[in-house]
Amino acid sequence: MQVDDTVVMIVDDDAAVRDSLAVLLSTAGLEVEAYASGEEFLDAWNPGKTGCLVLDIRMPGISGLELLERLNVTRSRIPVVIITGHGDVKIAVEAMKLGAVDFIEKPFKYEVIIGSIRDALRREGQDRSREVQVAAHLERLAQLTERERQIYDFMVQGDPNKVIAAKLDISPRTVEIHRAHVMDKLQARNLSQLVKMAILTEVR
Repeated sequence: MQVDDTVVMIVDDDAAVRDSLAVLLSTAGLEVEAYASGEEFLDAWNPGKTGCLVLDIRMPGISGLELLERLNVTRSRIPVVIITGHGDVKIAVEAMKLGAVDFIEKPFKYEVIIGSIRDALRREGQDRSREVQVAAHLERLAQLTERERQIYDFMVQGDPNKVIAAKLDISPRTVEIHRAHVMDKLQARNLSQLVKMAILTEVR
């Protein structure tokens, strides 16, 4: 999934690698921005931008790992593909712990990095879609009355109407009415969808 403002951002101090990657990705139909250093990237960085970051791990000044750490501080969700000319497993592990989605050694095959970037963009698109769903779900949750919110909490725990009625000391019929209101206000087609959204919202 891509949108018009989705960009692949390349950060690499090696001009030859940076330029060849930019040409390759542009030829593949991707919008590209290239930066010669971590400092240059941070000066232009817009946290609201969507896409993928292709990041060299070893650079003068701000290293790839340091840049990853700074992005984590801002709670950026942009997927990061690490590239390096140094086959350092420890650095690879550290990069993955910091949130990198892939780690590719130079020299790399173009089809490998294209595949990795497309996977990262697909994941980023899915994450954005989930964020929109969660935000909408939270807005709808705020519309529930206090009693409806109680019913909702029991519903997503899997409690049947009779059990909910006993816990709240109300009739099963009253639970049924509130339950219908909950489903309607949250625009849920069925209980399964409601539970999935509740889990996703809790994780977020």
